[in-house]
Amino acid sequence: MTKTAERPRPLKEKKNKNKWNSKNQWKGWLYLLPALVLLAVFTLWPIINTIRISFMVTADGSGYSYALDMRHVPFHFGFDNYAKVAAYGDFLNCLKNTLLLTVITVPISTMLALLIAVGLNSIKFLKKIFQTIFFLPYVTNSIAIGMVFMAMFTMIGVTPGMEPESIGIINKIIEAFGGQRIDWVNQQSSEAANMFVLCTYIVWNALPFKILVLLGGLQNVDKQYYDAAKVDGASRWRVFWRVTVPLLSPMIAYVVITGFIGGFKEYSSVVGIFGDSMGPITHDYRWDTMVGFIVRNIDLYQGRASAAAIILFLIIFAVTMVNMYVSKKRVHY
Repeated sequence: MTKTAERPRPLKEKKNKNKWNSKNQWKGWLYLLPALVLLAVFTLWPIINTIRISFMVTADGSGYSYALDMRHVPFHFGFDNYAKVAAYGDFLNCLKNTLLLTVITVPISTMLALLIAVGLNSIKFLKKIFQTIFFLPYVTNSIAIGMVFMAMFTMIGVTPGMEPESIGIINKIIEAFGGQRIDWVNQQSSEAANMFVLCTYIVWNALPFKILVLLGGLQNVDKQYYDAAKVDGASRWRVFWRVTVPLLSPMIAYVVITGFIGGFKEYSSVVGIFGDSMGPITHDYRWDTMVGFIVRNIDLYQGRASAAAIILFLIIFAVTMVNMYVSKKRVHY
């Protein structure tokens, strides 16, 4: 018994359907119009204006500022703002701090998030409670979290040669195990101690989002791959590296790229721990970042701040392109 061939749809009917769809496209654009207007006003125009301001200089080489603009000082196209940013004494320190915090925290937070996600995916008892606990930092104000970390690591009433009035819980734990207290964030603290506190906070604050993404990916993995690995007698470690990681590679690539983007925009963590000085007392701006540099210049030197913002954008864009290129070689879809 032969199967009857499906009757082809008349050409006129197809033309009428396409014509109907084209006539009703305006409804889709109408629904999108409020969002497009908001994006144009609050995203597209600020980007264009930032690029414009970064190239505006006066005849004497001064960068753009609102005060000069209000006095109707003429501006012309130039690269003086970029030259002043590059010549700024602490600019390289801001760039170094940003790169250092990003390079250290992104790999650590990604690996920890992957291990925690695998652990959460393999348990059943109290699974929802643990998911909620790990997600709590994501919905908590980052400045408030930074202040909590500062209280945990600080020593109150520190005066050289004198006993502090009280010490943070971290030093109390160290002393309980027979160790000596460490000046983590106060005026006598070292750069290594400051770096440890900052990286601990940034990693802890970055975990919830990465755990959520990776856990969602794990729950969509076909169980037959794990069943086949069990039949072959593969160890858990081999299953993790040969099955879990390759199948999760798209999500891992996503959290790595977003992690680098967030790392280069790091600012609130430093302010939360050290305050506006962005460093211990007597060491102001020791941990200043690129975003911190932009914030400090945006009130008086808008041209310089805009140039720094464009430089930061180009760095993030370049790193993102490199990550995407590497992902094409390593990601399995």
